[in-house]
Amino acid sequence: MLEGGETQQLSANGYYRARQFAELAGVTVRALHHYDRLGLLKAQRSTAGYRLYQESDLHRLEQIVALKFIGIPLRRITGLLKADAVKLSQALRAQRRMLEEKKRLLETTIDAIHKAEDGLERSGMVEASVLRKVIEVIEMQNNSDWQMKYFQDGVKGKVEERRAAWTPEIQARTERDWADLFRDIEGALDEDPASPRSQALVSRWENLILAFTGGNQELVHGVKAMYADRGNWPSSAQVQMKPFLDERMWAFFRNGIAARNRTGG
Repeated sequence: MLEGGETQQLSANGYYRARQFAELAGVTVRALHHYDRLGLLKAQRSTAGYRLYQESDLHRLEQIVALKFIGIPLRRITGLLKADAVKLSQALRAQRRMLEEKKRLLETTIDAIHKAEDGLERSGMVEASVLRKVIEVIEMQNNSDWQMKYFQDGVKGKVEERRAAWTPEIQARTERDWADLFRDIEGALDEDPASPRSQALVSRWENLILAFTGGNQELVHGVKAMYADRGNWPSSAQVQMKPFLDERMWAFFRNGIAARNRTGG
């Protein structure tokens, strides 16, 4: 802790040492050091090597703390603070939608638990259908998190952003497109993998992945890692995504890619 006279002198000159600034802003010195290392909030240096901050740094720090509080990863915040207001607004909108979806899942879970409580109060028992609903909605909530382990920390923010922008209409259309694709593949399992029909189906598969990843190769890598580990998905996800667990479909896709690579297509 600085002595009172030194504190006044530094404040009067418009500069604060890290500990002073941390107390002023309500954060830890460790957090300031971390933000400095990430380039989020670069401190000036005194001749003695101390980190120095100004009043003007408070506004940027408040932005960092607010964005972090609503769940945006620090490494993504770095880019957002350098971007224009439009990109920041888009990121906030995507984060809001993600939080709204989490809120919806929580409300569904709470409602299911309320029904279970009501059943206990009325008859001293809970119907099996109500218990199944409780399990179902809790698993739905867990399913929003289990997929994230397949993505590197640097792209998790992009995954959340894509998921937040994934409206119910987009989800319904995507599910229909995948169902149509798997139906068409099932009718073409005996086709030559190099045939125009097979290659067209492989291209449709790739385009559906592209619709989610936007062509970001880090996202593509995470999606591939997730589907490669499909045997370890949660049980509810395996039921929901049953067609993706059909090894015949994956063999068709792999053979189609291999045939394309052989022909240089």
